[in-house]
Amino acid sequence: MIASIANIRTTDPDAIAEAARILRRGGLVAFPTETVYGLGADAGNDRAVAAIFAAKGRPRFNPLIVHVASLADAERLADFTPAARELANRFWPGALTLVLPRRTDAPLSLLVGAGLDTFAIRVPAHAIAQKLLADSGLPIAAPSANRSGEISPTTAQHVCESLGDHVDLILDGGPTRLGLESSVIGFDDGAPVLLRPGAVTREQVEAIVGPLRGASGDTVSSPGQSASHYAPKAVLRLNAKSAAAGEALLAFGAAPKSEPMRNLSVAGDLDEAAANLFAMLRALDGLRPTAIAVMPIPDSGLGEAINDRLRRAAAPRTQPS
Repeated sequence: MIASIANIRTTDPDAIAEAARILRRGGLVAFPTETVYGLGADAGNDRAVAAIFAAKGRPRFNPLIVHVASLADAERLADFTPAARELANRFWPGALTLVLPRRTDAPLSLLVGAGLDTFAIRVPAHAIAQKLLADSGLPIAAPSANRSGEISPTTAQHVCESLGDHVDLILDGGPTRLGLESSVIGFDDGAPVLLRPGAVTREQVEAIVGPLRGASGDTVSSPGQSASHYAPKAVLRLNAKSAAAGEALLAFGAAPKSEPMRNLSVAGDLDEAAANLFAMLRALDGLRPTAIAVMPIPDSGLGEAINDRLRRAAAPRTQPS
């Protein structure tokens, strides 16, 4: 569904105040963060949280991330281990999400954690997100503001094209700065586990808490763990040197002449590539190629998260995610 631009508002104080009122009465608001745009609802309101799942077409076994304004606010909702507090002190506000046990007195809908005893939480580093949290006075549950399994939105227009009239208000804060979702860290018997690579690199996290374990088991305890996710309509062909006839090329670094083509970073800069990833995938997908050929990207630093998104986007689409 594509809506008119009537529900997109610039992020002046009146618009943010209106968005806060919508959240308090149980509505849905899309808002910018430093990572991607989020689809927000009152994390303590069962009906509002259920509306997120309905708007996205998201399976209810897939947890949501709760956004709060500060570590102090997070400590009212979650039980922190010493390692979790170290990470929060280092990376919050910022693009790191922690999966932690929910406090027994936390006023959160059980839907945010998909019925588990843990849930995902972070403090966003974005002025508009912080103002919305302050004005609403609520913890805000907010996955990416797109239909489930599709490419994450990095502009308000992306949200409008994906969710249309399913969202009550879209706050337009321009393109997101990082363009890639938060990294998600959980804990297994106190040991840190990388549940989803993201905008904070493995190396940055390991510098604080030591080596990270890989996720294990079939339980989905974090967003972004479904096999198929972040997918354009076109099939992706990974580690390509060039595009075949009818294909579009998503390049990185030095690339052969090809049309249509978008280059994530001509200079081979992984920060630039991460910021461009979803927007360029959308742009190429909109041209309706037979497939999108993707050139190799180094698997170090932010490349780990970029390649994670590309592998999931290229996976067989046997179930929603």
